[in-house]
Amino acid sequence: MNIGIDLLWLKVEKVGGTESYVRNLLDGFYESVDEDSWSFVLFLAQDNADTFNKYFSKPNFKKVVLPVESENVVTRILAENLLLDRYAKKENVDLMFVPVYSKPLTRNRKIPYVITIHDLQALHYPEYFSKVKNVWLRLAWKRCSETADKIVAISNFVKEDIVNMLHIDPNKIEVIYNPITGLNKFVDFEELSKKYNIQKEDYYYTVCSMLPHKNLRTLLYVMKKIKEEELDIPKKLVISGTGGKSEVEIKKLISELGIADEIFITGFISNEERNTLYKNARIFLFPSIFEGFGMPPVEAMILGTPVITTKETSLYEVTMGKALYVDNPYDIEQWKRSIMMALSKNAPCTNLSFEQYKAKNVVSKYLELFKKVKVA
Repeated sequence: MNIGIDLLWLKVEKVGGTESYVRNLLDGFYESVDEDSWSFVLFLAQDNADTFNKYFSKPNFKKVVLPVESENVVTRILAENLLLDRYAKKENVDLMFVPVYSKPLTRNRKIPYVITIHDLQALHYPEYFSKVKNVWLRLAWKRCSETADKIVAISNFVKEDIVNMLHIDPNKIEVIYNPITGLNKFVDFEELSKKYNIQKEDYYYTVCSMLPHKNLRTLLYVMKKIKEEELDIPKKLVISGTGGKSEVEIKKLISELGIADEIFITGFISNEERNTLYKNARIFLFPSIFEGFGMPPVEAMILGTPVITTKETSLYEVTMGKALYVDNPYDIEQWKRSIMMALSKNAPCTNLSFEQYKAKNVVSKYLELFKKVKVA
């Protein structure tokens, strides 16, 4: 079966967890599928094509570069709507897989489409987006959901949101969790120790963007409280994430709270550095109030680090109740108490395998879905 995969939309190192999901899934296809039964055509943009070159060492992966750049959103959308079906037909694909909502808006009766919806953030937080983007997202989510043959939701929370917000038949939606891979490579911790002025198991860690729904501000107030009360516990927080205007506001708050010596923002880092920071942190803190999935707390738990997070949206579901949770994400005292608890003998479970998130198990679900759609 010949599967086309639309990757025109992928802005390298700028789409956060969505990029991790795509690359993890491609790694799974690359490593575990039968080369004689499955082939994949990656439809790429001129400015992201080279970052996928490792896959083309296998004969069942093919590169097709369209005359468009992922960074130019308008021309990319036009290319997907005017050119993608034509290219797919030329490559004799049996099915098109779009790992986001960005399929052509019309229905192609000859080529079935499967799309993934990661969340409907703009319907919950329209203030994060311009008026034009809000209009486009609403149109694209609704239209692409209606014209796709199947929709993958990355959690039960997302499926329920699609049903309730977009009024899509639940039978059209398949829940397939994100694959989690790439946790087996590290850098020398001493490099990071010098770079960020931290010691093993003497810092907290978080991985998130700096948008308001990530609730990073609450953690900063928690760190201020820990500093003021002179508690005999770790007093440093390492943050891996970026956020444009939000990052400026976060850095201003750090200065105002007088905790600049306790906080280090890494910006975008390699998976190897991230894994090393996960593994050597005393506790991983994830205060988000809105996630379609939420890979970082699961990754931290797999690597053996205690996790404190919230029960909001998908987080309790994907961490399977195995973390330590705050009931009120904004309650500074509750965060402090949870940290103290995690530092005690009552630390939450770690070194969990989460078998359902292993790439080979996730890939098998996608392949089953592709076959089902093609037969239908």
